[in-house]
Amino acid sequence: MKLNGTAAIISGGASGLGEATARELAAAGSRVVIADLNEERGKTIASELGGLFVKTDVADEGSVQAAVDAAAGLGAPLRIVVSCAGVGWAARTVMRDGSPHDLAAYRRVIDINLIGTFNLMRIGAAAIARTEPADADGQRGVVINTASVAGIEGQTGQVAYSASKGGIIGMTVPAARDLAAIGVRVNTIAPGIIDTPIYGSGETAEEFKKKLIAPVAFPKRLGTGAEFAHLVRSLIENDYMNAEVIRFDGGIRFQPK
Repeated sequence: MKLNGTAAIISGGASGLGEATARELAAAGSRVVIADLNEERGKTIASELGGLFVKTDVADEGSVQAAVDAAAGLGAPLRIVVSCAGVGWAARTVMRDGSPHDLAAYRRVIDINLIGTFNLMRIGAAAIARTEPADADGQRGVVINTASVAGIEGQTGQVAYSASKGGIIGMTVPAARDLAAIGVRVNTIAPGIIDTPIYGSGETAEEFKKKLIAPVAFPKRLGTGAEFAHLVRSLIENDYMNAEVIRFDGGIRFQPK
């Protein structure tokens, strides 16, 4: 799939992995729609990239539909859908004080991470299906979802987050089979520990990052947003990559805690 002259929509594009991806795809010639709740940052990035910001709540069907409609109306065929929006939450199934995990918090994580990803995938793919094939194989577009190695090797206190990311992993193959009929490929990236603004800055943040690095095999550091974005681009441009979950983690294997 050639990126130049296409339109792409990236949820969570105003920061972290989504921002890095938006910059990578724009540099390759895509018109990008940044779908995010952070209006100030999203507009700034969109302006820098010659793209468009659409304030988007991925858990809301109408909000996602509006963002996809904007991407489909950019004057270039919508070919690329990338889901990077997500939230974290740490709580045990039963807390140390004996209270059960908060159900509202669990639902919020599932709504944003899992339902939000499904919303963008299904609505985005429906829009891609209305475009003409891009090549002799009948390919129309590519969906890239973002899961986590936590969806494979969950840790203590990560039941909600792991459930949401495991759900994304679980829907990769059936979604790819469903969308094959319209010429859309689906792949999922499962990152390990990536250096994003979520960890903050300063001495305390750096000490925390050192602890996170400990179980990484090699290279002995956190991954970067630019490396993630490079993988997204590779998966888009390699036409035979389909229905795969790719670990992107420096060989890390999570310990129980």
